[in-house]
Amino acid sequence: MLSATPLEGLPEIHAGDDLAALIASALSADGLAADDVLVVAHKAVSKAEGRTRRLSTVTPDARAIALAVELEKDPRQVQVVLEESREVRRASHGVLICVTHHGFVCANAGVDASNAPGPDTVTLLPRDPDGSARALRARLRGLVDVAPAVLITDSFGRAWRHGQCDVA
Repeated sequence: MLSATPLEGLPEIHAGDDLAALIASALSADGLAADDVLVVAHKAVSKAEGRTRRLSTVTPDARAIALAVELEKDPRQVQVVLEESREVRRASHGVLICVTHHGFVCANAGVDASNAPGPDTVTLLPRDPDGSARALRARLRGLVDVAPAVLITDSFGRAWRHGQCDVA
């Protein structure tokens, strides 16, 4: 049987927060079992790891400015996308299709302003999602004596396709 249970009561996550401790405190009385899979949105991990950028601190270069004009986007956000990209595959319809430093092909290199800590802030993907998952699992083992599998996920628009999926 497969079931999904959301954690209730998690606060807004900030840089430096102990995400595992917050998760542990939000667990139900049943807690976690060794065969559970804990699915964590990348934004929670990114925020806890300080992977956000204030746009007021970003100075766009000539390429970012030119792309921003073409795409009708904030040049500072385009600059952050370029910094998070290994390659830009396509720029059209207000979106940059990029290859991230991780090797993911996705819109805007995963740089996102939704659910960001402030109006002038964007959230980036975790630098090492696999390492983040391993660290979260190890910390949970220390806190609740159970080490579930941990997946770091994000909604993922597929380049040149309609719709969304989730990726781990």
